[in-house]
Amino acid sequence: MPGGAAPMAGPVDVSRVEAPVTLKAYMMCVFAAFGGIFFGYDSGYISGVMGMKYFIEMMEGADATVLPAWKKSLITSVLSAGTFFGALIAGDLADWLGRRITVILGCMVFIVGVILQTASAGLGLIVAGRLVAGFGVGFVSAIIILYMSEIAPRKVRGAIVSGYQFCICIGLLLASAVDYGTQERTDSGSYRIPIGLQMAWALILASGLFLLPESPRFFVRKGALDKAAVTLARLRDQPLDSHYVRDELAEIVANHEVEMSVIPHGNYFQMWANCFRGSLFDGSSYLRRTILGTSMQMMQQWTGCNFVFYFGTTFFQQLNVISNPFLISLITTLVNVCSTPISFYTMEKLGRRPLLIWGALGMMLCEFIVAIIGTCLPGNDTATKVMIAFICIYIFFFATTWGPGAWVVIGEVFPLPIRAKGVALSTASNWLWNCIIAVITPYMVDTDKGNLGPKVFYIWGGLTSCCFIYAYLLVPETKGLTLEQVDQMLNETNPRNSAKWVPHSTYAAAVEQKVEKEIGHVEKTDGSDGSMV
Repeated sequence: MPGGAAPMAGPVDVSRVEAPVTLKAYMMCVFAAFGGIFFGYDSGYISGVMGMKYFIEMMEGADATVLPAWKKSLITSVLSAGTFFGALIAGDLADWLGRRITVILGCMVFIVGVILQTASAGLGLIVAGRLVAGFGVGFVSAIIILYMSEIAPRKVRGAIVSGYQFCICIGLLLASAVDYGTQERTDSGSYRIPIGLQMAWALILASGLFLLPESPRFFVRKGALDKAAVTLARLRDQPLDSHYVRDELAEIVANHEVEMSVIPHGNYFQMWANCFRGSLFDGSSYLRRTILGTSMQMMQQWTGCNFVFYFGTTFFQQLNVISNPFLISLITTLVNVCSTPISFYTMEKLGRRPLLIWGALGMMLCEFIVAIIGTCLPGNDTATKVMIAFICIYIFFFATTWGPGAWVVIGEVFPLPIRAKGVALSTASNWLWNCIIAVITPYMVDTDKGNLGPKVFYIWGGLTSCCFIYAYLLVPETKGLTLEQVDQMLNETNPRNSAKWVPHSTYAAAVEQKVEKEIGHVEKTDGSDGSMV
């Protein structure tokens, strides 16, 4: 392969395919999770801003008390529309420019969008700014997961990617806190301060990524094995000639060569078409993996999480018994933040699959309880407090299971040849459904439209029951495996038996045996030819 000599043949000992985790290596991977902060902040600040008196009067006039449903829908959903297309574009850029550069570029685009929003004094510019910022968020949200999954050690990969969800929660909390602090201002600072503060998170992430290495798997994909070895040594905090570095690189290269040998090579459109190759009934096919990734992100949105984070403030206002809906929204966000770190431990201890199954069940029960109480006892002060308590419990289940779990799984199930595009499609699916929910929700719950109020939780509960069935039937267990071992596991077992699968060989060893067999066959043929002369 170009870019340097091929690495040494890989080990048969599957425990030696990766170096032990060091603090330096861990911290390098953890910083990438910071990208979740401005993703979460950007998603969270808009709920409070749309409930601010100054912002409403600026948009609607001095006597207005609420934004109309179509404006709330437009302002909220346009960000998701931008992120959908940004995520798809990022899949190409990550393969052409690299994972790290794509994220940095996304930060720059995001900053442009924030500047437009901060300068806005009406609907047009804030919508345009959120659309542009959405492209930047799409770049970052798609590729930061890919980058973290590719550089993180297997033993802590789930915890590190869960850290991304934790940073999203931190961003949501910061947004709620800033909204709470500026809501009473009677000037444009009430909304411009929460909006403008976003630039700080993008600048921190972009500056830090300039100092971090590129993904070694990107260099392997490009055939630059020398650069891949140097980067891998830095990420694992090992000397360049370490057997851990040689063995892990050998396994990455061998897996890539095996995957590249079974997919067609062609033009730009063929590369995207590869994501949909194979049979729907083959659990290891690229089509099934793409469906798994995209449907996983769809299901995460079906849980109704963003209803609380996008429209929580205005929803609590409509209950008419809560004196400070901004404070309740801040509390729900705080529950989200405090619960997510639990997943750092459980994601690696219990695994992805059981968390997603039981998390869906817990959310479903809480949502139906909220819906039943809200239907039977509308306007009752005690009942409303119980509803808020169960909404907080529901958020706890989401924050410890589906919140981080969906991101972890999509970063693990795609093979290297289609990984960037597969993760991009999955993230685009998240934002597509995010956009759909943002568009339709105001029309379902606003008093001048559907006026469902708490009854909307019947819908979220019904959709979450689908998530429960989906997780049981289709989600594999990937904890403790390298990305190459995940690929091997998907080829050899099904989701319901995946937790029992144990690594038993390496791609590098298999390639070595194949080469030796071919050499032996050639030597035998040459010997036969010589005896005939």
